[in-house]
Amino acid sequence: MRMTMGRRAYASDVTDEQWSLLEPLIPVPSLEGRLPIYERREIVNAILYVLRSGCPWRLLPHEFPAWGTVYWYFRRWRREGVWDQILDALRRRVRERQGRDAEPSAAIIESQSIKTSAVRGPEKGYDMGKKSLGSQAPRARGYGISHLLAVKVTGAHRSEKPGRPSLVGTVEGGFSQDEAHVGR
Repeated sequence: MRMTMGRRAYASDVTDEQWSLLEPLIPVPSLEGRLPIYERREIVNAILYVLRSGCPWRLLPHEFPAWGTVYWYFRRWRREGVWDQILDALRRRVRERQGRDAEPSAAIIESQSIKTSAVRGPEKGYDMGKKSLGSQAPRARGYGISHLLAVKVTGAHRSEKPGRPSLVGTVEGGFSQDEAHVGR
């Protein structure tokens, strides 16, 4: 049985090799205030356990730090953009291992119609190509790979209005402030 941090390892725990990649991206504890009680690796392991298992934060196993502490770090790192930096670094690493440039130079835009019900009311759109009611879900991906760069979901009826910002910004420039997007 694999061991980590003085306990039996869960399948979601990071390995030593994985931690060597993540450690420089995780913020170091502040020297102001009290000393940290838990190691950053154990906080990351607890966050990954919740994300991989799908359990509620409050049902985090007792081997990990208190659920409130883990959740506090998760939210703080999300606000500070740490998770985006980690995903960007891992995406660049995967692209380099594939023999590609670290940053994509092009993106593919796809659109998927999603059937809607009458309950949604004015939020439903109309897909002219399929002649059906449904909203559009455009997606941008790096050319030739399936590593998600950005997602924006809009109703088809909204995307046809003049003066509306484009659905997807350039890969280098990203999205404008007024465009909603999820992930990177």
